Amino acid sequence: MVDLILLQIFILVSLAMIAAIICNLVKVPSVVGEILIGIAISNVAIGGVTIYSTLQLGDANSAEVLSVLSELGIIFLLFTAGLITPFHELKKVGVTAFLAACGGVLATVLIVYFVMLGFGFTSMQSLFLGIALGSTSVGISARAMEQLNILTTTEARVIISAAIIDDVIGLILLAIISGVARGGEINIVDTAVVAALAVAFVLVSMFICTLIAKFRHTDICKNAVAKPREQRLLSPLPFALIICFGLSALATSLQLAGIIGAFLAGMMFAEFRDVWPSEEKFNSLKEFLVPFFFLFIGINVNLSALGLGDAWMIAPILIVLAFAGKIIGCGAGALRLGKKSAGIVGIGMTPRGEVTMIIAAIGLSIGVLTDAQYGSLVAVVIVIAILAPFLISLGFRRKDKFVTKSMKFKE
Repeated sequence: MVDLILLQIFILVSLAMIAAIICNLVKVPSVVGEILIGIAISNVAIGGVTIYSTLQLGDANSAEVLSVLSELGIIFLLFTAGLITPFHELKKVGVTAFLAACGGVLATVLIVYFVMLGFGFTSMQSLFLGIALGSTSVGISARAMEQLNILTTTEARVIISAAIIDDVIGLILLAIISGVARGGEINIVDTAVVAALAVAFVLVSMFICTLIAKFRHTDICKNAVAKPREQRLLSPLPFALIICFGLSALATSLQLAGIIGAFLAGMMFAEFRDVWPSEEKFNSLKEFLVPFFFLFIGINVNLSALGLGDAWMIAPILIVLAFAGKIIGCGAGALRLGKKSAGIVGIGMTPRGEVTMIIAAIGLSIGVLTDAQYGSLVAVVIVIAILAPFLISLGFRRKDKFVTKSMKFKE
C-alpha cells in the first residue's frame, strides 16, 4: 500500500509541475493548469482507462491519504496568507471585508432565488441554488493573487478576509440547510450555537493577536529574539507549524473550517515576522502541498454530470448570476476603496468550490435538486475556477494603468 501511495504522489506532483511549467510559459496562473490536470485525471480515458482508475485513486486508503494532503495544502496556503497580514493591517480593512462578505452572500442568494423562480424553479430549488452559490472558494483567489505577488495589497487583504467571513456565513447557512435535510425543520438553537461558536472563535483569536502585538514590543520578547538562532529554545518553523495545526484543529473541533484557524494562526505569527522569519522555510512545504488541493478540485469534478438533463441550459444562466451576485454585492460593500478596487474585490470573491458542491450534494440527496441542476452547479465551479484568475489579473493590471495615468496627469 505504501508503494502505491508513493507512486500516486510521484505522478500527481510530476503532473502538477508540468502543468505549472506550461502555464508559466503561456502566462497563465498555474492554478488553472492544476485544476484542468485534475479534471483530465478523473475524466479523460485512453483506451477506456483513466489515470484515476489506473492509479487506483479511488481506493479507500489512497483516497484518505491524498485527501489529507489536499487539506494540508489549503491550510498552508491560508496560513501563508495570514502570515503576510498582521492583525494591525487587517483592522484597517475589517469593516470593508465584513460589508463585502455580507453583501456578496445576500446579493447572490437574492439574485439567484428570484431569477430562478422566474424560470419556473420551485422556491426550495431556487433557495438551494442561491445558498450554494453564495459561498466563496478562498483557495483559488489566494493562489492566484499569491502568484501575481499581490497578496499584500489592500484589495487582496479585503478579499481573503471577506472570504473567511463568507466561510462563517456559509457555515451558518449549512446548519440551516442541514436542518431542512433532516426533516424540513430548522433547529434554531443548534444554528444559534454554531453561529455563536464561530463568532467567539474569531473574536478570541483576534484578541490574542492584540495581546501578541503588545508582547512583541516588550523587553522579554526583544531579548528572546535577539539571541543567536542556536541559543533559541525553539526555531521559527516548528513554532509556526504548532500554531497553524493547533488553531486549525481547534477550529475543526468547533465544527468550523480548518482554514479559518490557519488564517488566524498566520496573523498571530505575522506579528513576529520581521524578527523571527519563517516564511521562506514554510513556503517550501506550501509549494509541495498546495497543488494537491487544486488537483483534487479537478479530480472530484464529474464531467458526466454536465450531460444530465438540461444542465447545459441551466449552467450558463447560473454562471452569469454567480458572477453578478458577487461583483454587485461584494463590490458595493467595498466601494469605500474606490470603484476600480471594489470591482477587483468583487471579481476576487467569485470563485466557488467545496462548499458549493457540499450544499449541492445535500440538495441532490434529499431530492430538492435534480440531476441537471446538480450538473449545472458542477459547471459553474469549473468555469469560474478557470476564469477567475484571469479576471483578477486583468483587474489589477487595469488599476495599475489607471494609477500610472493619474500620476502622469498630476505631474
